[in-house]
Amino acid sequence: MARDYYEVLGVDRNASQDEIKKAFRKKARQYHPDVNRDNPKEAEAKFKEANEAYEVLSDETKKSQYDQFGHDAFTQGGGNTAGGFQGGFGGFGNGGFGGFGDINDIFDIFTGGGRRQNNGPQKGSDLRQDIDISFEDAAFGKTMEIEVQRHEECDHCHGTGGEPGSKVDTCSNCHGSGQETIIQNTPFGQMRSSRICSHCGGSGKKIEQKCSKCRGTGQTIKRRKITVKIPAGVDNGSRLRVANEGEPGIKGGPKGDLYVYIYVRPHPKFERQNNEVVSTIDITFAQAALGAAVQVDTLDGKIELKIPEGTQTGKIFRIKGKGIPYLRNPKQRGDQHIVVNIVTPTKLTDKQRELLVQFANEGKENVEELNVSKSFLDKLKDVLCN
Repeated sequence: MARDYYEVLGVDRNASQDEIKKAFRKKARQYHPDVNRDNPKEAEAKFKEANEAYEVLSDETKKSQYDQFGHDAFTQGGGNTAGGFQGGFGGFGNGGFGGFGDINDIFDIFTGGGRRQNNGPQKGSDLRQDIDISFEDAAFGKTMEIEVQRHEECDHCHGTGGEPGSKVDTCSNCHGSGQETIIQNTPFGQMRSSRICSHCGGSGKKIEQKCSKCRGTGQTIKRRKITVKIPAGVDNGSRLRVANEGEPGIKGGPKGDLYVYIYVRPHPKFERQNNEVVSTIDITFAQAALGAAVQVDTLDGKIELKIPEGTQTGKIFRIKGKGIPYLRNPKQRGDQHIVVNIVTPTKLTDKQRELLVQFANEGKENVEELNVSKSFLDKLKDVLCN
């Protein structure tokens, strides 16, 4: 019995079209042949299952029918068919072949055959590396080394796949192409498809004795340190491309690329808003009322900020050019915005309390009932004496 399409993509039944599309792309990357070299057939089956689910759920009409009737909505003569048949072949959208590129894609669904592949040189797969950096490094940039794990030519057999001194011939079945052609009769007529050679496993070689280190693949996994230049002004989630630092190419093709995804650690004092920096400074009531010169932190170090008399809590001061450099123009920077917070003292000396009472009386403010400076014994004496 076919699996529930929502379960296949890992989305909720109320998922939006954008969420469905993102889920399918994630599945497609997960089951890409280059990522699943150890079990390509299972990965191919998973991908086809995800593709079938996406073809239905990405089409509002088919999705509505599926929500009402389940897989029975796409059944002909009691048998479920991939891609959404409805009364013959009329159920295919997009030119009659659903989401498949051409008739050979549909043939793959029926026969389980592999897609035709390019026999010439092919670019290697791209790699992804996530790194985290400090707030300051994101602002001003940094050159750093990262360690990447990737396939490289085996240093024992030098990429031949054979034990040194053993014989390596061209595969007689595929003649070095790594693929074999299969011809089958289908409802569409006689169809031709290509799949990985069953004799050499796609290597195009017949190896007398496989390399003891790489087991005939010609490659081993190694860790390499790569220097990466982080430009000034990068933000959380930025992506850098490092050309030719990915997986090796196939049949002499170029290497893939390395994509570095950057994550910025939060700062205890600063918050970023685009190219602006926001921070908070605590000042006393006296500083706010009388004015003061205080030291504030910036990305460039401490500077003096003049607080004018009568400053209210929540007041924002702007310091030009102390924000984040612009990514495409590092010489230009945003500003820093400093939010004032007036701190009310929690403990007062007798002298401070006396002065504050005088201050309040001068302004004709009633603070008598808020004067709780008397001790419990003093209050008890007042009650007994009265």
